Amino acid sequence: MKATVIKSTGSWYAVLTTDGERVECRIKGKFRMEGSRTTNPVAVGDKVEIEMDAGEATGSILKIEPRKNYIIRRSINLSKQSQILAANIDKAYLIVTLASPRTSLGFIDRFLLTAEAYGIPVEIVFNKADLYSEEGLGLVKELTALYEKLGYSCTLLSSLAPGPGVTALLERMKGAVNLVAGHSGVGKSTLINLLDPQLALRTGELSEAHDKGTHTTTFAEMFVLQNGGFVIDTPGIKELGLVDMEKAELAHYFPEMKLLLNQCRFNNCKHLNEPSCAVIEAVRTGQIAESRYACYLGIMSGEELDKEYDD
Repeated sequence: MKATVIKSTGSWYAVLTTDGERVECRIKGKFRMEGSRTTNPVAVGDKVEIEMDAGEATGSILKIEPRKNYIIRRSINLSKQSQILAANIDKAYLIVTLASPRTSLGFIDRFLLTAEAYGIPVEIVFNKADLYSEEGLGLVKELTALYEKLGYSCTLLSSLAPGPGVTALLERMKGAVNLVAGHSGVGKSTLINLLDPQLALRTGELSEAHDKGTHTTTFAEMFVLQNGGFVIDTPGIKELGLVDMEKAELAHYFPEMKLLLNQCRFNNCKHLNEPSCAVIEAVRTGQIAESRYACYLGIMSGEELDKEYDD
């Protein structure tokens, strides 16, 4: 029987069959850890094959179909392993805020880098518009111009009140598997509740001491939207991880750099201090944003690819 994993809590996995039935399953056999460098061999969004347990309402996962993509982060408890947040994603929505809590440009850029590496389209959603000053709204306008020039759609809205932005967002999610990601406290679950009030996801308050969100979503979970699409709510992301990526490949995942790679004098140019480097020249002339190049330099200089960016 074919099914899609919609929730993982460690040893049990909730799956949705092609008939729309929810079944609680365990992994059958020893494939659980074979060849896996992740803490969760089965992830939300995985397409699986199951069989029902004899005389029970539960089932067993027999096989995982090949994934078309996935989003991964470093495991909080096992730093040398990674955790797959979700798989087989049609589009990711990165929820960011410029206040309460502030999302850094470094975090945004590294999420986009991760998504580029795994072939996942991203839309940036600037949430909590009701809290922004005129200066804040001006910054949103600047960042929107920066990221839309790179091919990333941007939306400004407030998850506290419905409006045209929310309606349009729901329409774009129709018929697709959508990942909602971001730091704790940026309003992911609140926004999902606004998109589909029947879901009634639990939401949390910000910590007054640190202006950080509390982790109300412990495990990733996929929900069926009334319009026929799916939305995956994820735990607040602090760490992002890129696996099996060489630094020599890094520039290929910055769209603005990728366009210039064949214009550098040297085929193996690292875009650090080489003469006649098209990327460095583009930074000098403003064609490439300094913030984006700073992210690239940070990784090339030895910063861990999964470094935390939630200052």
